[in-house]
Amino acid sequence: MSSTDWLVLVATIGSLIGYGVWKSRRDQTMDGYLLGNRSLAWYQVGLSVMATQASAVTFLSAPGQAYTDGLRFVQFYFGLPLAMIVISVTFIPIFHRLKVYTAYEFLENRFDLRTRTLTSLLFLVPRFLSTGITIYAPSLILSTLLNWDIVWTNVFMGGLVIIYTTSGGVRAVAYTHVQQMAIVFVGMALAGYMVVRLLPEDVGFVDTLRVAGKLGKLNAIDWKFDLANRYNVWSGLIGGFFLQLSYFGTDQSQVGRYISGETVGQSRLGLLMNGMLKIPMQFLILLVGSLVFVFYHFHTPPLNFNKAEVAAVENTAEYRQFAAEHERLSARKAAETATLHNALETGDEAAIAAAQTRLEVTEAGVSAARKGVADLIKARGGDPNDTNYVFLNFVVNQLPVGLVGLIIAVIFVASMGSTASALNSLTSCFVVDIYKRMLRPAESELHYVRFSRVLTAVWGVACVGVAMFANRMGSLIEAVNVLGSLFYGTVLGVFLVAFYFKKLGAKATFWAAILAELLVVLFWWLDLTAFLWLNLIGCVLVVGLAAGIQILLKKEGNPA
Repeated sequence: MSSTDWLVLVATIGSLIGYGVWKSRRDQTMDGYLLGNRSLAWYQVGLSVMATQASAVTFLSAPGQAYTDGLRFVQFYFGLPLAMIVISVTFIPIFHRLKVYTAYEFLENRFDLRTRTLTSLLFLVPRFLSTGITIYAPSLILSTLLNWDIVWTNVFMGGLVIIYTTSGGVRAVAYTHVQQMAIVFVGMALAGYMVVRLLPEDVGFVDTLRVAGKLGKLNAIDWKFDLANRYNVWSGLIGGFFLQLSYFGTDQSQVGRYISGETVGQSRLGLLMNGMLKIPMQFLILLVGSLVFVFYHFHTPPLNFNKAEVAAVENTAEYRQFAAEHERLSARKAAETATLHNALETGDEAAIAAAQTRLEVTEAGVSAARKGVADLIKARGGDPNDTNYVFLNFVVNQLPVGLVGLIIAVIFVASMGSTASALNSLTSCFVVDIYKRMLRPAESELHYVRFSRVLTAVWGVACVGVAMFANRMGSLIEAVNVLGSLFYGTVLGVFLVAFYFKKLGAKATFWAAILAELLVVLFWWLDLTAFLWLNLIGCVLVVGLAAGIQILLKKEGNPA
Protein backbone atom coordinates (compact mmCIF):
# COMPACT_ATOMS: atom_id res chain seq x y z
CA MET A 1 0.00 0.00 0.00
CA SER A 2 1.04 3.60 -0.53
CA SER A 3 1.83 6.03 2.28
CA THR A 4 -1.52 7.73 1.63
CA ASP A 5 -3.35 4.43 2.10
CA TRP A 6 -1.48 3.84 5.35
CA LEU A 7 -2.40 7.34 6.52
CA VAL A 8 -6.09 6.73 5.77
CA LEU A 9 -5.99 3.33 7.48
CA VAL A 10 -4.25 4.55 10.64
CA ALA A 11 -6.34 7.74 10.88
CA THR A 12 -9.62 5.82 10.48
CA ILE A 13 -8.83 3.18 13.06
CA GLY A 14 -7.10 5.58 15.47
CA SER A 15 -9.98 8.04 15.52
CA LEU A 16 -12.45 5.20 16.00
CA ILE A 17 -10.66 3.79 19.03
CA GLY A 18 -10.01 7.23 20.52
CA TYR A 19 -13.64 8.26 20.20
CA GLY A 20 -14.95 5.09 21.83
CA VAL A 21 -12.57 5.30 24.79
CA TRP A 22 -13.26 9.02 25.30
CA LYS A 23 -17.06 8.57 25.26
CA SER A 24 -16.91 5.76 27.82
CA ARG A 25 -14.19 7.09 30.12
CA ARG A 26 -16.49 7.55 33.16
CA ASP A 27 -17.93 4.03 33.37
CA GLN A 28 -16.97 2.76 36.83
CA THR A 29 -19.90 0.46 37.63
CA MET A 30 -20.93 -3.01 36.51
CA ASP A 31 -23.99 -1.57 34.82
CA GLY A 32 -21.86 1.02 33.06
CA TYR A 33 -19.02 -1.25 31.97
CA LEU A 34 -21.01 -4.32 30.95
CA LEU A 35 -24.29 -2.74 29.80
CA GLY A 36 -23.53 0.94 29.19
CA ASN A 37 -25.86 1.88 32.08
CA ARG A 38 -28.70 0.47 29.96
CA SER A 39 -28.86 3.88 28.30
CA LEU A 40 -28.37 3.15 24.61
CA ALA A 41 -30.80 4.62 22.10
CA TRP A 42 -32.56 2.40 19.59
CA TYR A 43 -30.28 3.32 16.71
CA GLN A 44 -27.19 2.55 18.83
CA VAL A 45 -28.70 -0.82 19.73
CA GLY A 46 -29.57 -1.58 16.10
CA LEU A 47 -26.20 -0.58 14.67
CA SER A 48 -24.36 -2.42 17.44
CA VAL A 49 -26.34 -5.60 16.71
CA MET A 50 -25.56 -5.24 13.00
CA ALA A 51 -21.87 -4.60 13.62
CA THR A 52 -21.64 -7.63 15.89
CA GLN A 53 -23.13 -9.89 13.25
CA ALA A 54 -21.26 -8.37 10.32
CA SER A 55 -17.71 -9.60 10.83
CA ALA A 56 -14.81 -9.05 8.47
CA VAL A 57 -15.65 -12.36 6.85
CA THR A 58 -18.95 -10.80 5.69
CA PHE A 59 -17.17 -8.13 3.68
CA LEU A 60 -14.45 -10.45 2.45
CA SER A 61 -16.51 -13.50 1.58
CA ALA A 62 -19.91 -12.11 0.53
CA PRO A 63 -18.66 -10.29 -2.61
CA GLY A 64 -16.69 -13.40 -3.54
CA GLN A 65 -19.81 -15.50 -2.95
CA ALA A 66 -21.75 -13.30 -5.38
CA TYR A 67 -18.85 -13.41 -7.85
CA THR A 68 -19.13 -17.20 -8.04
CA ASP A 69 -22.81 -17.80 -7.28
CA GLY A 70 -24.77 -14.61 -7.81
CA LEU A 71 -27.13 -13.12 -5.22
CA ARG A 72 -28.76 -16.36 -4.01
CA PHE A 73 -27.02 -16.13 -0.64
CA VAL A 74 -29.26 -13.23 0.40
CA GLN A 75 -32.11 -15.74 0.88
CA PHE A 76 -30.16 -17.11 3.85
CA TYR A 77 -31.36 -14.09 5.84
CA PHE A 78 -35.07 -14.26 4.99
CA GLY A 79 -35.93 -15.82 8.35
CA LEU A 80 -34.15 -13.07 10.30
CA PRO A 81 -37.05 -10.54 10.48
CA LEU A 82 -39.36 -13.25 11.83
CA ALA A 83 -36.81 -14.18 14.50
CA MET A 84 -36.48 -10.50 15.48
CA ILE A 85 -40.26 -10.31 16.03
CA VAL A 86 -40.31 -13.41 18.26
CA ILE A 87 -37.37 -12.16 20.32
CA SER A 88 -38.92 -8.70 20.63
CA VAL A 89 -42.19 -10.17 21.90
CA THR A 90 -40.82 -12.88 24.20
CA PHE A 91 -37.16 -12.44 25.11
CA ILE A 92 -36.68 -8.68 25.49
CA PRO A 93 -39.51 -7.94 27.98
CA ILE A 94 -38.39 -10.73 30.30
CA PHE A 95 -34.70 -9.77 30.17
CA HIS A 96 -35.54 -6.11 30.86
CA ARG A 97 -38.00 -6.85 33.66
CA LEU A 98 -35.48 -9.01 35.49
CA LYS A 99 -32.63 -6.53 34.74
CA VAL A 100 -30.28 -9.36 33.89
CA TYR A 101 -26.68 -8.82 32.82
CA THR A 102 -26.60 -12.03 30.79
CA ALA A 103 -29.18 -14.23 29.11
CA TYR A 104 -28.19 -17.13 31.35
CA GLU A 105 -28.90 -15.16 34.53
CA PHE A 106 -32.57 -15.47 33.60
CA LEU A 107 -32.28 -19.27 33.65
CA GLU A 108 -31.48 -19.28 37.36
CA ASN A 109 -34.72 -17.40 38.01
CA ARG A 110 -36.61 -19.91 35.91
CA PHE A 111 -34.71 -23.08 36.90
CA ASP A 112 -31.66 -23.14 39.19
CA LEU A 113 -27.99 -22.22 39.48
CA ARG A 114 -26.63 -25.38 37.87
CA THR A 115 -28.76 -24.91 34.73
CA ARG A 116 -27.54 -21.33 34.50
CA THR A 117 -23.92 -22.41 34.92
CA LEU A 118 -24.25 -25.20 32.37
CA THR A 119 -25.65 -22.92 29.65
CA SER A 120 -22.99 -20.31 30.44
CA LEU A 121 -20.28 -22.89 29.86
CA LEU A 122 -21.98 -24.08 26.68
CA PHE A 123 -21.72 -20.49 25.45
CA LEU A 124 -18.18 -19.73 26.65
CA VAL A 125 -16.44 -22.65 24.94
CA PRO A 126 -17.57 -22.13 21.32
CA ARG A 127 -17.54 -18.32 21.58
CA PHE A 128 -13.95 -18.34 22.85
CA LEU A 129 -12.75 -20.60 20.03
CA SER A 130 -14.79 -18.88 17.30
CA THR A 131 -13.50 -15.45 18.39
CA GLY A 132 -9.96 -16.66 17.74
CA ILE A 133 -11.07 -17.73 14.27
CA THR A 134 -12.76 -14.34 13.77
CA ILE A 135 -9.41 -12.67 14.40
CA TYR A 136 -7.49 -15.11 12.22
CA ALA A 137 -9.73 -15.11 9.13
CA PRO A 138 -9.20 -11.48 8.04
CA SER A 139 -5.61 -11.59 9.26
CA LEU A 140 -4.88 -14.51 6.97
CA ILE A 141 -6.31 -12.81 3.91
CA LEU A 142 -4.71 -9.44 4.65
CA SER A 143 -1.33 -11.01 5.29
CA THR A 144 -1.57 -13.00 2.05
CA LEU A 145 -2.54 -10.10 -0.19
CA LEU A 146 -0.42 -7.42 1.48
CA ASN A 147 2.56 -9.64 2.38
CA TRP A 148 2.17 -8.96 6.10
CA ASP A 149 3.44 -11.46 8.66
CA ILE A 150 0.45 -13.48 9.89
CA VAL A 151 1.61 -13.53 13.53
CA TRP A 152 1.96 -9.76 13.77
CA THR A 153 -1.28 -9.24 11.85
CA ASN A 154 -3.08 -11.38 14.44
CA VAL A 155 -1.44 -9.43 17.26
CA PHE A 156 -2.31 -6.11 15.64
CA MET A 157 -5.94 -7.05 14.98
CA GLY A 158 -6.43 -8.46 18.46
CA GLY A 159 -4.48 -5.69 20.19
CA LEU A 160 -6.60 -2.90 18.71
CA VAL A 161 -9.79 -4.52 19.96
CA ILE A 162 -8.34 -5.23 23.40
CA ILE A 163 -7.39 -1.57 23.86
CA TYR A 164 -10.79 0.00 23.48
CA THR A 165 -12.89 -2.94 24.74
CA THR A 166 -10.83 -3.11 27.96
CA SER A 167 -10.83 0.66 28.42
CA GLY A 168 -14.43 1.45 27.70
CA GLY A 169 -16.54 -1.67 28.03
CA VAL A 170 -19.87 -1.97 26.26
CA ARG A 171 -20.36 1.79 25.86
CA ALA A 172 -17.09 2.05 23.91
CA VAL A 173 -18.14 -0.97 21.85
CA ALA A 174 -21.55 0.57 21.11
CA TYR A 175 -20.19 4.01 20.22
CA THR A 176 -17.52 2.55 17.96
CA HIS A 177 -20.12 0.26 16.39
CA VAL A 178 -22.07 3.31 15.24
CA GLN A 179 -18.94 4.77 13.65
CA GLN A 180 -17.91 1.40 12.26
CA MET A 181 -21.16 0.89 10.41
CA ALA A 182 -20.92 4.40 8.96
CA ILE A 183 -17.40 3.62 7.69
CA VAL A 184 -18.55 0.26 6.34
CA PHE A 185 -21.51 1.73 4.43
CA VAL A 186 -19.43 4.56 2.96
CA GLY A 187 -16.55 2.26 2.05
CA MET A 188 -18.69 -0.39 0.35
CA ALA A 189 -20.73 2.28 -1.49
CA LEU A 190 -17.52 3.86 -2.82
CA ALA A 191 -16.21 0.43 -3.82
CA GLY A 192 -19.38 -0.30 -5.81
CA TYR A 193 -19.21 3.15 -7.42
CA MET A 194 -15.58 2.65 -8.43
CA VAL A 195 -16.29 -0.75 -9.99
CA VAL A 196 -18.66 0.94 -12.43
CA ARG A 197 -16.29 3.90 -12.98
CA LEU A 198 -13.50 1.51 -13.98
CA LEU A 199 -15.64 -0.09 -16.70
CA PRO A 200 -15.59 1.23 -20.30
CA GLU A 201 -17.00 4.77 -20.61
CA ASP A 202 -20.14 3.68 -22.43
CA VAL A 203 -21.02 1.14 -19.69
CA GLY A 204 -23.02 2.74 -16.88
CA PHE A 205 -24.57 1.32 -13.70
CA VAL A 206 -27.80 0.20 -15.37
CA ASP A 207 -25.82 -1.32 -18.25
CA THR A 208 -23.71 -3.22 -15.73
CA LEU A 209 -26.82 -4.62 -14.06
CA ARG A 210 -28.19 -5.72 -17.43
CA VAL A 211 -24.99 -7.55 -18.28
CA ALA A 212 -24.83 -9.12 -14.80
CA GLY A 213 -28.42 -10.28 -15.18
CA LYS A 214 -27.74 -11.92 -18.53
CA LEU A 215 -24.68 -13.60 -17.05
CA GLY A 216 -26.81 -15.10 -14.25
CA LYS A 217 -25.39 -13.04 -11.38
CA LEU A 218 -28.62 -11.32 -10.26
CA ASN A 219 -30.48 -14.54 -9.43
CA ALA A 220 -31.59 -13.49 -5.94
CA ILE A 221 -34.85 -15.47 -5.55
CA ASP A 222 -35.45 -19.20 -5.93
CA TRP A 223 -38.98 -20.36 -5.10
CA LYS A 224 -38.33 -24.04 -5.79
CA PHE A 225 -38.58 -26.21 -2.70
CA ASP A 226 -35.48 -28.41 -2.68
CA LEU A 227 -33.95 -29.82 0.51
CA ALA A 228 -30.63 -30.30 -1.25
CA ASN A 229 -30.47 -26.61 -2.22
CA ARG A 230 -28.87 -24.46 0.49
CA TYR A 231 -30.22 -21.15 -0.75
CA ASN A 232 -33.87 -20.81 -1.64
CA VAL A 233 -36.81 -18.92 -0.17
CA TRP A 234 -37.95 -21.89 1.94
CA SER A 235 -34.59 -22.79 3.44
CA GLY A 236 -34.08 -19.11 4.26
CA LEU A 237 -37.48 -18.67 5.88
CA ILE A 238 -37.56 -21.94 7.84
CA GLY A 239 -33.94 -22.87 8.48
CA GLY A 240 -32.85 -19.26 8.74
CA PHE A 241 -35.56 -18.54 11.30
CA PHE A 242 -34.34 -21.16 13.77
CA LEU A 243 -30.69 -20.29 13.21
CA GLN A 244 -31.27 -16.58 13.83
CA LEU A 245 -33.57 -17.26 16.79
CA SER A 246 -30.80 -19.28 18.40
CA TYR A 247 -28.08 -16.74 17.64
CA PHE A 248 -29.90 -13.55 18.62
CA GLY A 249 -31.93 -15.09 21.41
CA THR A 250 -29.29 -17.06 23.33
CA ASP A 251 -25.82 -15.86 22.31
CA GLN A 252 -24.58 -13.30 24.86
CA SER A 253 -22.62 -11.43 22.18
CA GLN A 254 -26.01 -10.42 20.73
CA VAL A 255 -28.13 -10.43 23.89
CA GLY A 256 -25.67 -8.03 25.52
CA ARG A 257 -26.25 -5.58 22.69
CA TYR A 258 -30.03 -5.26 22.92
CA ILE A 259 -30.47 -5.48 26.71
CA SER A 260 -28.28 -2.36 26.85
CA GLY A 261 -31.22 -0.38 25.45
CA GLU A 262 -32.69 2.33 27.65
CA THR A 263 -36.17 0.81 27.62
CA VAL A 264 -37.96 -2.24 26.27
CA GLY A 265 -39.19 -0.07 23.41
CA GLN A 266 -35.66 1.13 22.54
CA SER A 267 -34.35 -2.44 22.56
CA ARG A 268 -37.23 -3.63 20.39
CA LEU A 269 -36.79 -0.81 17.90
CA GLY A 270 -33.06 -1.52 17.68
CA LEU A 271 -33.60 -5.23 17.07
CA LEU A 272 -36.35 -4.59 14.54
CA MET A 273 -34.06 -2.07 12.83
CA ASN A 274 -31.56 -4.91 12.38
CA GLY A 275 -34.33 -7.13 10.99
CA MET A 276 -35.32 -4.47 8.45
CA LEU A 277 -31.84 -3.38 7.34
CA LYS A 278 -29.87 -6.62 7.38
CA ILE A 279 -31.33 -8.04 4.16
CA PRO A 280 -30.88 -4.81 2.13
CA MET A 281 -27.37 -4.43 3.55
CA GLN A 282 -26.43 -7.99 2.63
CA PHE A 283 -28.00 -7.54 -0.81
CA LEU A 284 -25.87 -4.45 -1.50
CA ILE A 285 -22.68 -6.18 -0.34
CA LEU A 286 -23.45 -9.12 -2.63
CA LEU A 287 -24.29 -6.70 -5.44
CA VAL A 288 -20.75 -5.31 -5.25
CA GLY A 289 -19.51 -8.85 -5.92
CA SER A 290 -21.77 -9.13 -8.98
CA LEU A 291 -20.42 -5.81 -10.26
CA VAL A 292 -16.86 -7.07 -9.78
CA PHE A 293 -17.83 -10.13 -11.83
CA VAL A 294 -18.86 -7.87 -14.72
CA PHE A 295 -15.65 -5.84 -14.31
CA TYR A 296 -13.58 -8.99 -14.84
CA HIS A 297 -15.51 -9.69 -18.02
CA PHE A 298 -14.04 -6.52 -19.48
CA HIS A 299 -10.63 -7.06 -17.85
CA THR A 300 -8.45 -10.12 -17.39
CA PRO A 301 -8.91 -11.63 -13.91
CA PRO A 302 -6.24 -13.63 -12.06
CA LEU A 303 -6.24 -17.34 -12.70
CA ASN A 304 -6.57 -17.71 -8.95
CA PHE A 305 -7.13 -14.77 -6.60
CA ASN A 306 -4.95 -16.19 -3.81
CA LYS A 307 -1.49 -14.85 -4.65
CA ALA A 308 0.30 -17.04 -2.12
CA GLU A 309 -1.09 -20.26 -3.60
CA VAL A 310 -0.36 -19.08 -7.16
CA ALA A 311 3.24 -18.28 -6.22
CA ALA A 312 3.79 -21.95 -5.35
CA VAL A 313 2.85 -23.18 -8.87
CA GLU A 314 3.44 -20.28 -11.26
CA ASN A 315 6.89 -21.49 -12.35
CA THR A 316 5.59 -24.87 -13.52
CA ALA A 317 5.08 -25.68 -17.19
CA GLU A 318 1.48 -26.63 -16.52
CA TYR A 319 0.69 -23.25 -14.99
CA ARG A 320 2.27 -21.35 -17.89
CA GLN A 321 0.15 -23.37 -20.30
CA PHE A 322 -3.04 -22.59 -18.39
CA ALA A 323 -2.03 -18.93 -18.08
CA ALA A 324 -1.51 -18.55 -21.84
CA GLU A 325 -4.89 -20.14 -22.57
CA HIS A 326 -6.56 -18.01 -19.91
CA GLU A 327 -5.07 -14.80 -21.34
CA ARG A 328 -6.29 -15.68 -24.82
CA LEU A 329 -9.80 -16.56 -23.69
CA SER A 330 -10.07 -13.51 -21.41
CA ALA A 331 -9.38 -11.21 -24.37
CA ARG A 332 -12.09 -12.99 -26.35
CA LYS A 333 -14.47 -12.79 -23.37
CA ALA A 334 -13.97 -9.02 -23.12
CA ALA A 335 -14.85 -8.56 -26.80
CA GLU A 336 -17.90 -10.82 -26.53
CA THR A 337 -19.08 -9.01 -23.37
CA ALA A 338 -18.85 -5.70 -25.25
CA THR A 339 -20.92 -7.28 -28.03
CA LEU A 340 -23.52 -8.40 -25.47
CA HIS A 341 -23.64 -4.89 -24.03
CA ASN A 342 -24.20 -3.38 -27.48
CA ALA A 343 -26.94 -5.91 -28.22
CA LEU A 344 -28.66 -5.04 -24.92
CA GLU A 345 -28.49 -1.36 -25.86
CA THR A 346 -30.27 -1.97 -29.16
CA GLY A 347 -32.71 -4.52 -27.73
CA ASP A 348 -31.90 -7.03 -30.48
CA GLU A 349 -33.02 -10.31 -28.89
CA ALA A 350 -31.38 -12.49 -31.56
CA ALA A 351 -28.06 -10.69 -31.10
CA ILE A 352 -28.41 -10.94 -27.31
CA ALA A 353 -29.00 -14.70 -27.48
CA ALA A 354 -26.08 -15.21 -29.88
CA ALA A 355 -23.73 -13.16 -27.67
CA GLN A 356 -24.82 -15.10 -24.57
CA THR A 357 -24.16 -18.41 -26.32
CA ARG A 358 -20.67 -17.35 -27.39
CA LEU A 359 -19.93 -16.07 -23.89
CA GLU A 360 -21.02 -19.34 -22.32
CA VAL A 361 -18.62 -21.29 -24.54
CA THR A 362 -15.75 -18.93 -23.78
CA GLU A 363 -16.56 -18.89 -20.07
CA ALA A 364 -16.44 -22.70 -20.03
CA GLY A 365 -12.88 -22.51 -21.39
CA VAL A 366 -11.91 -19.92 -18.77
CA SER A 367 -13.40 -22.09 -16.03
CA ALA A 368 -11.45 -25.09 -17.31
CA ALA A 369 -8.20 -23.11 -17.08
CA ARG A 370 -9.05 -21.96 -13.55
CA LYS A 371 -9.88 -25.52 -12.56
CA GLY A 372 -6.58 -26.71 -13.98
CA VAL A 373 -4.70 -24.24 -11.79
CA ALA A 374 -6.87 -25.16 -8.80
CA ASP A 375 -5.96 -28.81 -9.32
CA LEU A 376 -2.26 -27.87 -9.43
CA ILE A 377 -2.59 -25.99 -6.15
CA LYS A 378 -4.51 -28.84 -4.55
CA ALA A 379 -1.94 -31.40 -5.73
CA ARG A 380 0.75 -29.45 -3.88
CA GLY A 381 -1.26 -29.45 -0.66
CA GLY A 382 -2.64 -25.91 -1.02
CA ASP A 383 -6.16 -24.53 -0.78
CA PRO A 384 -7.59 -23.89 -4.27
CA ASN A 385 -10.68 -22.03 -2.99
CA ASP A 386 -10.13 -18.33 -3.69
CA THR A 387 -13.64 -16.98 -2.99
CA ASN A 388 -12.50 -15.03 0.08
CA TYR A 389 -9.77 -13.31 -1.92
CA VAL A 390 -11.80 -12.00 -4.86
CA PHE A 391 -12.94 -8.67 -3.45
CA LEU A 392 -9.77 -7.71 -1.60
CA ASN A 393 -7.65 -8.64 -4.62
CA PHE A 394 -9.78 -6.25 -6.69
CA VAL A 395 -9.39 -3.55 -4.04
CA VAL A 396 -5.61 -3.82 -3.80
CA ASN A 397 -4.97 -4.02 -7.54
CA GLN A 398 -7.68 -1.84 -9.08
CA LEU A 399 -8.79 0.94 -6.73
CA PRO A 400 -7.05 4.33 -6.55
CA VAL A 401 -4.69 5.44 -3.78
CA GLY A 402 -6.53 6.43 -0.61
CA LEU A 403 -9.58 4.32 -1.31
CA VAL A 404 -7.49 1.17 -0.87
CA GLY A 405 -6.65 2.29 2.67
CA LEU A 406 -10.32 3.03 3.37
CA ILE A 407 -11.50 -0.40 2.22
CA ILE A 408 -8.75 -2.10 4.24
CA ALA A 409 -9.97 -0.01 7.18
CA VAL A 410 -13.49 -1.37 6.53
CA ILE A 411 -12.11 -4.91 6.85
CA PHE A 412 -10.33 -4.00 10.07
CA VAL A 413 -13.25 -2.21 11.72
CA ALA A 414 -15.67 -5.00 10.77
CA SER A 415 -13.36 -7.49 12.44
CA MET A 416 -12.95 -5.17 15.42
CA GLY A 417 -16.73 -4.78 15.78
CA SER A 418 -17.55 -8.48 15.94
CA THR A 419 -14.46 -9.31 18.03
CA ALA A 420 -15.15 -6.52 20.55
CA SER A 421 -18.70 -7.74 21.08
CA ALA A 422 -17.41 -11.27 21.54
CA LEU A 423 -14.81 -10.20 24.14
CA ASN A 424 -17.40 -8.14 26.00
CA SER A 425 -19.82 -11.07 26.03
CA LEU A 426 -17.15 -13.51 27.25
CA THR A 427 -16.31 -11.13 30.10
CA SER A 428 -19.95 -10.46 31.00
CA CYS A 429 -20.79 -14.14 31.08
CA PHE A 430 -17.78 -15.21 33.17
CA VAL A 431 -17.92 -12.31 35.64
CA VAL A 432 -21.69 -12.35 36.22
CA ASP A 433 -22.51 -16.05 35.90
CA ILE A 434 -19.42 -17.58 37.49
CA TYR A 435 -17.07 -15.15 39.26
CA LYS A 436 -19.62 -12.91 41.00
CA ARG A 437 -22.27 -15.57 41.48
CA MET A 438 -20.11 -18.41 42.81
CA LEU A 439 -16.51 -17.34 43.53
CA ARG A 440 -16.53 -13.74 44.90
CA PRO A 441 -20.16 -12.75 45.58
CA ALA A 442 -19.56 -9.97 48.15
CA GLU A 443 -17.09 -7.64 46.44
CA SER A 444 -17.61 -3.96 45.60
CA GLU A 445 -18.79 -2.60 42.25
CA LEU A 446 -15.34 -1.13 41.65
CA HIS A 447 -13.74 -4.55 42.20
CA TYR A 448 -15.97 -6.20 39.60
CA VAL A 449 -15.32 -3.41 37.09
CA ARG A 450 -11.55 -3.67 37.57
CA PHE A 451 -11.71 -7.46 37.33
CA SER A 452 -13.83 -7.15 34.17
CA ARG A 453 -11.21 -4.90 32.55
CA VAL A 454 -8.43 -7.34 33.38
CA LEU A 455 -10.48 -10.32 32.27
CA THR A 456 -11.34 -8.64 28.95
CA ALA A 457 -7.63 -8.27 28.25
CA VAL A 458 -7.02 -11.90 29.28
CA TRP A 459 -9.79 -13.13 26.99
CA GLY A 460 -8.35 -11.01 24.19
CA VAL A 461 -4.85 -12.42 24.58
CA ALA A 462 -6.26 -15.97 24.79
CA CYS A 463 -8.30 -15.45 21.60
CA VAL A 464 -5.21 -14.13 19.80
CA GLY A 465 -3.50 -17.33 20.95
CA VAL A 466 -6.28 -19.40 19.37
CA ALA A 467 -5.84 -17.35 16.18
CA MET A 468 -2.20 -18.46 16.00
CA PHE A 469 -3.33 -22.08 15.68
CA ALA A 470 -6.49 -21.53 13.64
CA ASN A 471 -4.76 -22.70 10.46
CA ARG A 472 -5.01 -26.22 11.86
CA MET A 473 -8.82 -26.08 11.97
CA GLY A 474 -9.30 -26.55 8.23
CA SER A 475 -11.98 -24.42 6.59
CA LEU A 476 -12.46 -21.41 8.87
CA ILE A 477 -16.06 -20.75 7.90
CA GLU A 478 -16.94 -24.38 8.43
CA ALA A 479 -15.02 -24.49 11.72
CA VAL A 480 -17.08 -21.56 13.09
CA ASN A 481 -20.34 -23.15 11.94
CA VAL A 482 -19.43 -26.53 13.40
CA LEU A 483 -18.55 -24.97 16.76
CA GLY A 484 -21.84 -23.11 16.87
CA SER A 485 -23.86 -26.12 15.73
CA LEU A 486 -22.38 -28.31 18.46
CA PHE A 487 -23.76 -26.05 21.22
CA TYR A 488 -26.40 -23.63 19.90
CA GLY A 489 -29.18 -26.19 19.57
CA THR A 490 -28.88 -27.37 23.17
CA VAL A 491 -28.83 -23.82 24.56
CA LEU A 492 -31.82 -22.79 22.43
CA GLY A 493 -33.70 -25.86 23.66
CA VAL A 494 -33.15 -24.82 27.29
CA PHE A 495 -34.48 -21.33 26.58
CA LEU A 496 -37.51 -22.65 24.71
CA VAL A 497 -38.34 -24.87 27.69
CA ALA A 498 -37.92 -21.85 29.98
CA PHE A 499 -40.24 -19.66 27.93
CA TYR A 500 -42.91 -22.00 26.62
CA PHE A 501 -42.98 -25.19 28.75
CA LYS A 502 -43.74 -23.93 32.24
CA LYS A 503 -44.50 -27.40 33.65
CA LEU A 504 -41.00 -28.70 32.94
CA GLY A 505 -38.78 -28.25 35.99
CA ALA A 506 -35.13 -27.52 36.69
CA LYS A 507 -33.88 -31.05 37.30
CA ALA A 508 -35.51 -32.43 34.16
CA THR A 509 -34.20 -29.59 32.01
CA PHE A 510 -30.66 -29.76 33.41
CA TRP A 511 -30.24 -33.48 32.74
CA ALA A 512 -31.99 -33.17 29.38
CA ALA A 513 -29.48 -30.50 28.34
CA ILE A 514 -26.52 -32.68 29.36
CA LEU A 515 -27.86 -35.74 27.56
CA ALA A 516 -28.79 -33.71 24.49
CA GLU A 517 -25.32 -32.16 24.29
CA LEU A 518 -23.64 -35.56 24.61
CA LEU A 519 -25.86 -36.97 21.87
CA VAL A 520 -25.19 -33.98 19.59
CA VAL A 521 -21.43 -34.44 20.02
CA LEU A 522 -21.86 -38.18 19.38
CA PHE A 523 -23.87 -37.56 16.20
CA TRP A 524 -21.14 -35.20 15.01
CA TRP A 525 -18.32 -37.57 15.98
CA LEU A 526 -19.96 -40.47 14.13
CA ASP A 527 -20.77 -38.16 11.19
CA LEU A 528 -24.41 -39.26 11.20
CA THR A 529 -25.69 -36.01 9.71
CA ALA A 530 -24.56 -32.71 8.25
CA PHE A 531 -23.48 -30.38 11.04
CA LEU A 532 -26.14 -27.73 10.31
CA TRP A 533 -28.86 -30.20 11.31
CA LEU A 534 -27.28 -30.47 14.77
CA ASN A 535 -28.93 -27.16 15.72
CA LEU A 536 -32.41 -28.58 15.24
CA ILE A 537 -31.48 -31.96 16.71
CA GLY A 538 -30.08 -30.40 19.90
CA CYS A 539 -33.13 -28.19 20.39
CA VAL A 540 -35.65 -31.00 19.85
CA LEU A 541 -33.68 -33.37 22.07
CA VAL A 542 -33.68 -30.95 25.02
CA VAL A 543 -37.44 -30.39 24.84
CA GLY A 544 -38.25 -34.08 24.29
CA LEU A 545 -35.84 -35.42 26.90
CA ALA A 546 -36.94 -32.84 29.47
CA ALA A 547 -40.57 -33.91 29.00
CA GLY A 548 -39.62 -37.58 29.34
CA ILE A 549 -37.45 -37.06 32.42
CA GLN A 550 -40.16 -34.93 34.01
CA ILE A 551 -42.63 -37.81 33.68
CA LEU A 552 -40.15 -40.28 35.22
CA LEU A 553 -39.42 -37.96 38.14
CA LYS A 554 -43.12 -37.59 38.90
CA LYS A 555 -43.62 -41.36 38.81
CA GLU A 556 -40.77 -41.80 41.28
CA GLY A 557 -42.09 -39.06 43.50
CA ASN A 558 -39.02 -36.85 43.08
CA PRO A 559 -39.27 -33.06 42.72
CA ALA A 560 -38.72 -31.75 39.20
